Amino acid sequence: MTFIEWAQRRLIAQGFNPGSPDGIWGRNTRAAVLAFQRGRGLPVTGTLNAATVTMLRQPPGAAPGAAPEPAGPGPDLLDRFPWMALALRKLGLHEGRDNADLRKFLKSDGKTLGDPAQLPWCGDFVETCIAVTLPETPLPGNPYLARNWLKFGHDVDPCFGSVLVFWRGSRSGISGHVGFYYSEDDDVFHVLGGNQSNKVSIASIRKDRLLGARLPLEAGPYPRQVVASAADFKLTTNEA
Repeated sequence: MTFIEWAQRRLIAQGFNPGSPDGIWGRNTRAAVLAFQRGRGLPVTGTLNAATVTMLRQPPGAAPGAAPEPAGPGPDLLDRFPWMALALRKLGLHEGRDNADLRKFLKSDGKTLGDPAQLPWCGDFVETCIAVTLPETPLPGNPYLARNWLKFGHDVDPCFGSVLVFWRGSRSGISGHVGFYYSEDDDVFHVLGGNQSNKVSIASIRKDRLLGARLPLEAGPYPRQVVASAADFKLTTNEA
């Protein structure tokens, strides 16, 4: 049983409805977490933070502050960054071969740029992952333009789950690329994103192309973890 599935089952036992306990962090699960936090007098963050996990372990109706410290490990990184878990589930979707499935996903938040086989969709992919898992989080104006993600949330040092914005063509131009920090080595960031070799993939992008890294203001705080990896992901220089 995954941590998310455990949390869903505990929410059900506590009288809250996350939907089917399928181990997937989605809108229903987040809504149930928000309702649980309000009902138990906890900080309303919409995340499975330590205080929420502690209270979920208690019998239904336990009073706030009555719970002991949780036993065992807490949520892992993917549990703390639901947009990353969603993005990873879409790995391999290709704009041509899987066009129908990819278009369905990109429209799952209620809007989309258009056909990914015809349009640059890196911003659409990031926007969908954030909007589906953190629906209350304000998005930048025209989230389909990669550089507009420099206005999202707040500025951070690159870390797991952060939105990375890169220049493309020239640093002073308007073209760019946006994706999620997955890991890094000395020279490159390993970026989980869309429109990388025409699909959802993890690709290597040189660090000297980075314009900025951002995290949401809502539902945090998020752990700031640098993930070192020597994985040999494909190096890209032009993600159009």
